[in-house]
Amino acid sequence: MRKSQKTNLDRSTSDTSALAVQNASSATGRRFSPLATAKLKQNLSWSTWAPAVITFVIAAALWQVTAIANPYVIPTIDQVWLSLINDADTYWKNMLVTGLEVLVGASSGIIAGFILAIIMAEFQIMERAIMPLVVVVMVTPIVAIAPALVVAFGFGMTPKFIVTALVVFFPMLVNSLAGLRDVDDRTLDVMKTLHASRWEIFRDLRFTGSMPYVFAGLRIALPLAIVGAAVAEFVAAGQQAGLGSLVTIAAAQANLPVTWASIALLCLMGVILISMLALVRKRVLWWSDGAAVGR
Repeated sequence: MRKSQKTNLDRSTSDTSALAVQNASSATGRRFSPLATAKLKQNLSWSTWAPAVITFVIAAALWQVTAIANPYVIPTIDQVWLSLINDADTYWKNMLVTGLEVLVGASSGIIAGFILAIIMAEFQIMERAIMPLVVVVMVTPIVAIAPALVVAFGFGMTPKFIVTALVVFFPMLVNSLAGLRDVDDRTLDVMKTLHASRWEIFRDLRFTGSMPYVFAGLRIALPLAIVGAAVAEFVAAGQQAGLGSLVTIAAAQANLPVTWASIALLCLMGVILISMLALVRKRVLWWSDGAAVGR
C-alpha cells in the first residue's frame, strides 16, 4: 500500500514538473533541449529543495534551543525578528549605505580586474611587470590595510570604496586572465589561417570563451565585496553609517538582537547578490549550461 502511494506521489510530481516545463516553453516561446528539460524537472522536484529546507529548519531549531539555554550569548530568533521590525528604518538606512559601498567598490574592482586581465593576456611582459606587485598587495591582510586607508582618506566613503574594490580585484583578475588564455588551439589556428585580426580573435574567441571564468570570478568576488565593506565599516565604526558599523556599536553595548539582526542583513545581501548573478549567468551563458536553444 505504501509503495503504491509513493509511486502515485512520484508520478504526480513528475506530471507537475512536465506541465511546468511545457508552460515555461510556451511562455518564453523557446524550445528547450532535452538536457535543459531534465534540469528544469529536477529543479522543480521535491527532492531538490527539500534537503535545504530541512537543514534550515534544523539549524533554526538548534539556534532557538541554544539561545534559550544561553540568553547572554546569542538572542532568540523572535528577538532578532522584533528588532528588525521595530527599528526597520534604522536597518534600512544602514543597509543602503553598505549597499552603496558594495555597488561602487565592487564595480570598480571588477572593471579594473577585467581590464588588467585583458592587458596581461595580450602583453605577457605586462604580466611579468605587474603581477608581483598585485600579489604583494593581495597577500597583505585587508584588516591591516583598512586602518591605513582610513587615516589617508578620512572617515568618509572613499576608503570603504577602496577596501571593497581591493577585495574584489584579485579573484576577478585571476579568473579573467585564466579564461582569456584558455582558448582552443585549433580554433585559434583556423582564425589565424583566415587572417583574422587581433581584435577579431579577442572578440570572437578570447572574450567569449572567458565568460564562464568571469562568472566564476564574480561568484567569488561579490560575497567578498560585502566582507570588504563590512571590514571598512568596522574600522570607521561610529563615524559613518553602515551595517558593519552597526554590528560594532551594538556588540560594544552587548545589544545582541541588533548585532545579529545586522549580521543577518549582511547575509541576506550576499544571498541576493549570488541569486542575481545566477539569473544573469543563465541568460548570458545559456550555451554553456545546455539551456534553451533557438527554434
